Amino acid sequence: MSENVVHLYKDPTPGPEDTPTPLTVVAEAPTVPLWVRSGRAIRRLITDEHTTTVVRAMARHSLYTFNGGRIVARRTWDSRTGARYERMLRAAEASGNYEVAEEWEERLQRFRDARHRRRMDLLHSPLDAAKGVAVGTGMSIGVLVGLGIVMALNTKDVGDVITPLRATIEFIAALIRIVQIIWPTAVVVGPLLALLAMWTVGSKQQAAPQWALPANVRSGEGEPITPSIVVKALRDLGVPALRNAIKDMGDGGAGMLGPIRMAGCGVEVDVLLPSGVSTNEVQNKRRKLAENLTRHEHEVFITIPEAARTVRLWVADSGALDEPIGPSPLVSDETMLADYAKGRAPWGQDLRGDAALLSLFQRMILVTGLSNQGKTAALRALVLWLVLDRRVEFRIADLKGAGDWAMFDGLATVLIQGPTDEHVIEATEMLEAGVEEMNRRLQEPPGAVFDPLICIVDEAQVAFMCPVKDEDKRPYGGSKSNSRYFMACRKIHNQGRAVNVLLWQGTQDPTDQNLPKLVREGAHTRASLALGTESQARMALGDKAVDGGAAPHLLRPGLDKGTLVVASDGIEIPKGQASITVRTHYIDNDTAYAITDHAKALRDGITTLHAVESGEERDELADILTVLGDASRVLTADVLKRLSALSEDAYGTWTPGDLKRVLEDAGAEPYKSGGRMVVGRERVTRALANRDADGSASASE
Repeated sequence: MSENVVHLYKDPTPGPEDTPTPLTVVAEAPTVPLWVRSGRAIRRLITDEHTTTVVRAMARHSLYTFNGGRIVARRTWDSRTGARYERMLRAAEASGNYEVAEEWEERLQRFRDARHRRRMDLLHSPLDAAKGVAVGTGMSIGVLVGLGIVMALNTKDVGDVITPLRATIEFIAALIRIVQIIWPTAVVVGPLLALLAMWTVGSKQQAAPQWALPANVRSGEGEPITPSIVVKALRDLGVPALRNAIKDMGDGGAGMLGPIRMAGCGVEVDVLLPSGVSTNEVQNKRRKLAENLTRHEHEVFITIPEAARTVRLWVADSGALDEPIGPSPLVSDETMLADYAKGRAPWGQDLRGDAALLSLFQRMILVTGLSNQGKTAALRALVLWLVLDRRVEFRIADLKGAGDWAMFDGLATVLIQGPTDEHVIEATEMLEAGVEEMNRRLQEPPGAVFDPLICIVDEAQVAFMCPVKDEDKRPYGGSKSNSRYFMACRKIHNQGRAVNVLLWQGTQDPTDQNLPKLVREGAHTRASLALGTESQARMALGDKAVDGGAAPHLLRPGLDKGTLVVASDGIEIPKGQASITVRTHYIDNDTAYAITDHAKALRDGITTLHAVESGEERDELADILTVLGDASRVLTADVLKRLSALSEDAYGTWTPGDLKRVLEDAGAEPYKSGGRMVVGRERVTRALANRDADGSASASE
């Protein structure tokens, strides 16, 4: 071991005689032992990129040859024995398919019988072969001699009798000499050709460890999904029972797999798990399974079909889910109309690439997810389709107030926009007015048909978290029985469906505080974008959907915007599954305005109320003129509905008789048009002008 060495030198410069000669201290650099320098050089050599590349190449090609030989040997063994039949027999027994097992057993028995006959024939073949050779040789000599006799007669030379026989012997001798010349080369080249054949088989099968394969092969980007890849991914999943079962299967686990089917931008396969392996053991290993399949976690979905002990794997093509899905049919078809009762809203595409169509008929809807994941756009896309049905009335409360719903001004009878407590109060009163309308409809004679009334609250968590109380000390927010917003939601959920009064809500980051259990469970269609935890996923979709494979908490926030996991009987879900993943169409604000302009052209003028007013004196005739809008005449039933939306307190209990009384007193009585009673705008305008003129004249007097 080396140490720092210190040397003392005399300064050669002479000094005064009485001054001692100074000494200079020089420290030499420590020397590194030879074995340390050698070790470092060896380490640099071993870790050098060129060295590792060469080592990988040598290992790869050597293992190609070795494993290729194993593959050829196994194929040869399978062709000469009943091993293949026995493997298929054990696989059929392991999967419980005993009919197939019996069929393979019969095939194995037929193979053994045929092999036994061949072996018995071999016992007699040497004697038969000797007899055949003797007879053949005799006949051949006879033929050659006969040919020689003919030649001798023709040439008058007795020596030509043996000429054919001599030529044959010389030909055989030439062949022997050729073999003697070629044989040394064949002894060397033959094994080399055999090794080349084994290397070819091994390279085609990529029969080498992952670390030895080339970089482009190890990455696996775009690698097709094959049965062997799926079985290997399951075997390496880290589930001991599954790994041991695959090892014991004669077919290497192929019997577990159903057919691999093309499914949109990926493939789908059902896996029958062996006994002792539960489906949740595979579900909980989603990330590892995806990596074993050379995919990202978001590119593999695991669901539970109806069959017992079975998981259904959907594996996307690499990068396919990051591509846009194209525009909504609402954008490409400007003539599209909606049908609330029989139609289905074009919401987006499922993972197979098929159109995801959602029925909205008598269904409460809840859309949730983290902030800025596309919740408002997903909910608004449904409304933009349904607004093309002129029979549907909308009352909208946007408790964010960023203008995302501003295009419905002139289509919705109520439009509240803002995040303050005052806006929450107005949204609550809007829902309570919906409850009153629901109760009125429920008291109508049986068989009455009602136009749909959709109450929409976006950012509903703002309402549930509102701390304000009314004059009776009743809170607007919360989840207690005296909470006004909560109870309005519960009442509509309980009975609104029967009379087409529905509640749609959008909320973010669900918890028990901002989305009470009774409210979220009252929705018939529950959809969730990306969430943070599994507990939130259960709140959004319910335990059944999550236990069946729904995993919105595994979506990528920010990258999977607009991707929803939907649990609903209003959308076509593959048989046996509890949910479906939908990539929704994105409709921007400009396009949304174009669609709502088209919807306005389909309807009579609608006056949108921007705040719920109550407890004040009303000018009844002026309110009637307001709700008539720009239409020349409106049905009396529609006027009553619009008045009720304008002020539930003032007009919620009005009957056609009340409306007729006010109009007759003003001289603008209703009249029939097309066999139905209507209110004419011109009459109301004239009556209001005459009244104002009379009032001015009286004041001047």
